[in-house]
Amino acid sequence: MTDFSATKSMFHLPDGVLYLDGNSLGPLPKTAAGKVGAMVQDEWGQMLITGWNKAGWMGLPTHLGDRIGRLIGAEPGSVVVGDTLSIKVYQALASALELNPTRKVILSDNGNFPSDLYMADGLLRSLGPDYELRVVHPDDVAAQITEEIAVLMLTEVDYRTGRMHDMKALTELAHANGVLTVWDLAHSAGAIPVDLSGCNADFAAGCTYKYLNGGPGAPAFIYVAPRLMDRVRPALSGWLGHEAPFSFDLDYRPGAGIERMRVGTPPVVQMAALSAAMDIWDMAEIADIRAKSIELTELFIAGVEATCPGLTLASPRNPAQRGSQVSFHFNEGYAAMQALIARDVIGDFRAPDIMRFGFTPLYIDEGDVERAVDILADIIANRLWDRPEYKIRQRVT
Repeated sequence: MTDFSATKSMFHLPDGVLYLDGNSLGPLPKTAAGKVGAMVQDEWGQMLITGWNKAGWMGLPTHLGDRIGRLIGAEPGSVVVGDTLSIKVYQALASALELNPTRKVILSDNGNFPSDLYMADGLLRSLGPDYELRVVHPDDVAAQITEEIAVLMLTEVDYRTGRMHDMKALTELAHANGVLTVWDLAHSAGAIPVDLSGCNADFAAGCTYKYLNGGPGAPAFIYVAPRLMDRVRPALSGWLGHEAPFSFDLDYRPGAGIERMRVGTPPVVQMAALSAAMDIWDMAEIADIRAKSIELTELFIAGVEATCPGLTLASPRNPAQRGSQVSFHFNEGYAAMQALIARDVIGDFRAPDIMRFGFTPLYIDEGDVERAVDILADIIANRLWDRPEYKIRQRVT
């Protein structure tokens, strides 16, 4: 059983701040600064380049990959960490398309994170005019999975509303039609139970700076099903994905297993911070996280709907159909969120009118939720959002 009071004590949260934005950037683990400092001073500082061997830097991407794999139902040796999520999505899509060479269509939905669609569009433009990115409404995805489709690319949890796709059902339908799947787990990993192996998923990718608390710019991860591993040719053939990178051969030969999905030099300093976060995750069970997350989101929805009649629920009402976030429509959502932040309740805004709140049981409890509802109710009831400074759009919303 996860001790949430213990995990909460392991994060640095500024005094008085209610942090409901861990679905965008997780807070700082208290041990991260020490781990990063030790890496910089004792490893980089004292070992210099020998740290690649002495400190094991070269093995960090697969070591961390296995630690993340426990949270997403991945088989050992099927996840590697490095690069950015956009790069990992590109890798997965390119590899999946190559495994399905007679088909030319990537199917996605308009609830997908735009960057995934950008990467798909850029890849297909490079491949030529015969390829198509087909984007449909989330409710129409299942009906559009036909033998014409090469790859189904979906974000499991919608970044705006928290609506969840049924990974198992859609993967089964895809495979029945000869379609390969690529799942974006950016809002799943560390938020909900994921069973990549049990769902028979083909590829998945995700980031580590949201629920996994790896810090701003923390590296992404990619999953490849073991049954596909030896058939996958990485389109981004980076030198660290080579079978023997320090042979410096001019011809590329993919490395064994998931190693072939490595591209560039791993961000070792950032991985030290991620390792500190994973130490906390090693104390947690994802089933406990999910159960507590549902309790917190249900409490928040009930409180907001009872006190803020101007807000309309944008997330699925059924907790089994949403991730670990709650979103509300409000015409003045941006200004209201700025007013909340000024009162030390931090959520975020997504265009055109969505106020978004993330609930991470590792450091959020019932008292936090109740206090956040009270402050939001005050802002809405008294129109405290209606000030000029709250309506000035900043670069990051």
